[in-house]
Amino acid sequence: MNYLISKFIDNELDLDDKINFVDRVHEDRVFKDESIELLGMERIIRADVVDRIPPLKVKIKKKRFSFGLRPLGLLVSAAAAAVLIVFFIPSHPVQNPATSHRFVIYRPDVTRAEIAGTFTEWQRIPMNRIGSSGYWDITVNLPFGEHRFTYILDGEKRFADPTVPARELDDFGGRNSIISVESKT
Repeated sequence: MNYLISKFIDNELDLDDKINFVDRVHEDRVFKDESIELLGMERIIRADVVDRIPPLKVKIKKKRFSFGLRPLGLLVSAAAAAVLIVFFIPSHPVQNPATSHRFVIYRPDVTRAEIAGTFTEWQRIPMNRIGSSGYWDITVNLPFGEHRFTYILDGEKRFADPTVPARELDDFGGRNSIISVESKT
């Protein structure tokens, strides 16, 4: 289906696009025919709901069977389809403004440092060794709000950020650091 026709049917054209559409309908017979055909289909789609569907008659072994659908059955089917669409069609998440935050620790005694927290859904993210200085860092975009995190050293030892005074006990006997990211407005 032509994109311009679809936008015309959905009333999504600006004035210049409408002029372009009318010009094309007058110049291109195939475009005009396709537009009329799709508008006819749209008329059927937007028509009032049929309150009675004739029964379907099927012959099997010379016996007649009748399967009739009732308006209530159609309503229930439509409601079920709507529920499936709502739950299984991905929606666009609301973007929570974020700010860049740099995490830095000094641990010259480790060979690997990672960070995990509420902002990573507790998935470990490797930190970057800064030369041979003993410092490790990572910069992460954090949404506004309160976040809990911990460092993981050499794959197993949990280590709270010594520069962050706010802490809480975690479920594993360790401590999580707590930071709050404020809006800069």
